Amino acid sequence: MNFSNIAALVLVLAVAHGTQAGSLVRRDAQSELDKITKLINDMSAGLSNATQEVVEKIKTLEMSNTAQTYMEDSRSQIQPLVDKVQAEAAKLQEQVKPFVSDMEEQIRPVMENFQTQVKPLADNFQAQVKPLADTMMKIFQQLMDRTKALPAPQ
Repeated sequence: MNFSNIAALVLVLAVAHGTQAGSLVRRDAQSELDKITKLINDMSAGLSNATQEVVEKIKTLEMSNTAQTYMEDSRSQIQPLVDKVQAEAAKLQEQVKPFVSDMEEQIRPVMENFQTQVKPLADNFQAQVKPLADTMMKIFQQLMDRTKALPAPQ
């Protein structure tokens, strides 16, 4: 559509130039011809740029559509595999559940026994370390107080 408008404009300019060519002086005709040539060259460059932009937009759209189609095809191929894996995982979970329950029942007494033996040791350790930790906190507090009391450097 743009090309036909440009072609019609060029034709009108050529006819107008042809009708006025007889009455113009030779050097005026050359300058008019140069102007028309420049106008045609500018229009041609503009048309080339517009065509290139349209081609680039079409290529981008085609690539986007191709990528979209590829993603949809891949998704349609992968989805059955995902569904199958999820179904197998659910089956496996149901099969393993009794074993896990048995292991929990067997381990629970061992853990309770371990906790019963370790708790007094941990309490004893904490009781022995607490005075040391309190003393260290007092020393750090005194150190902080002395540091704050120092005169500012000049």
